[in-house]
Amino acid sequence: MREHLESLAKLLRDEQKKLLVAAAVTGAIPSQSTLQRVATLELNISAIENTLQEASS
Repeated sequence: MREHLESLAKLLRDEQKKLLVAAAVTGAIPSQSTLQRVATLELNISAIENTLQEASS
């Protein structure tokens, strides 16, 4: 299960990075939907990290 969660966290981080890099390249403030997606990805990444931390305790 740990490997699956770590893999999912990596996929989410990669997606978040793509969105942030795309926003940086445009040189403009990202759209509200992009900002919301980045925030949602961050919440999900944090939830996975917390789950992994609790499982190792």
